[in-house]
Amino acid sequence: MNDQRIQQNDQQGSQQGQADQASEVRDSDIAIVGLACRFPGADTPDKFWRVLSEGRETLTYFSDEQLRASGVSEELIADERYVKAGQIVEDADKFDAGLFGITRDEAELIDPQQRQFLECALEALEGAGYDPQRGERQIGVFAGVGMNTYLLHNLSERYRTASSVDRYRMMITNDKDFAATRTSYKLNLQGPSISTNTACSTSLVAVHLACLSLLSGDCTMALAGAAHIQADQWEGYLHHEGMIFSPDGHCRAFDAKAQGTVIGNGVGVVALKRLSDALADGDSVHAVIKGTAVNNDGSDKTGYTAPSVQGQAAVVAEAQQIADCGPETISYVETHGTATPLGDPIEIAALNQAFGRAGAELAPESCAIGSAKTNVGHLDTAAGMAGLIKTVLMLRNRTLVPSLYFDSPNPEIDFAAGPFYVGTETKEWPAGTTPRRAGVSSFGIGGT
Repeated sequence: MNDQRIQQNDQQGSQQGQADQASEVRDSDIAIVGLACRFPGADTPDKFWRVLSEGRETLTYFSDEQLRASGVSEELIADERYVKAGQIVEDADKFDAGLFGITRDEAELIDPQQRQFLECALEALEGAGYDPQRGERQIGVFAGVGMNTYLLHNLSERYRTASSVDRYRMMITNDKDFAATRTSYKLNLQGPSISTNTACSTSLVAVHLACLSLLSGDCTMALAGAAHIQADQWEGYLHHEGMIFSPDGHCRAFDAKAQGTVIGNGVGVVALKRLSDALADGDSVHAVIKGTAVNNDGSDKTGYTAPSVQGQAAVVAEAQQIADCGPETISYVETHGTATPLGDPIEIAALNQAFGRAGAELAPESCAIGSAKTNVGHLDTAAGMAGLIKTVLMLRNRTLVPSLYFDSPNPEIDFAAGPFYVGTETKEWPAGTTPRRAGVSSFGIGGT
């Protein structure tokens, strides 16, 4: 991904001017022209930037009274392993149904993940300067949502006693298949409309598919993203040794004390166009996607839920090759960074392998890494979108932000074998002989 400000800030100095000139517009370049999000502590990109640049964690701690009100048992509340914290999206139950011509009765049935995705999709379009009711129609939608806990917690009894007609209504308002097409229908978008789910990598796979659709000419603009909102987000969780969940709610990516992450809630959507079209149309270009890649680990790992050095290294190297960006030009990587003792060393080993394949001379500590999970937790299907939007905001503000809770490296990580270091402060992100360039990774359980 490149920093791109062709329409803005023409007087940024000779170094920036040289860097911009070095970035030739390729037919395969994709512009990010709109952003929208609902993340813990931040319901807009600007608020998310404040969280990131101020180095804040958005974790919420629950009182015993709040947990009881959410239906948590006294036994769990008293359990020393029960972590009374979570990453919350405020007002996730709120929805402007009338704006989309949805009745109150229908709105009550729709999965809140799909409601929030719909609102963010409209915000991303409007932020890009497009009114879907009066302008471009050939807009694609590529969306994913998490497990539907709303159906389990709020509608299951109603479903059991419902007629076949009402069960059908519940199916089309709650099944993952309808996340994208509901957005296309309500916004009158007539490009490809595809729901996709690959666990934690869902949102970036959606971006990958959207880029391919734009390059093939299936659409002239695309929305891509994902939502993950738990119906029981005001509850904590029970910590089990060796599982992915942190014992205290903090995510210490790449640190010696890393013991896991906390599952969070969030929604993120980006609006995309071919860069040549965006420039011709006078759009604001926040950043440019130079290349994307997707693969699967297959069985080359210790288990179905385990990560693979070979699989991760292969997809990172392929993305670099497609983007035609040498690793020596990349100065930041937004990692998956789950802060697990197994996952973190594998991710750095894979990055070292991928960056080393090109044979370029890479200076020590020349490429910063970080993880948005240290700020907002692991947003499951929307995790990659938190990382992507974070990286776009850093490019836009020419500033690197800290990855939190990093004091000393995990002893299983060989940072000396590659160019990477964990960024722990907010600082200027200088351009070199090329524009600022970053990679963004997202790896799903199951290997995609």
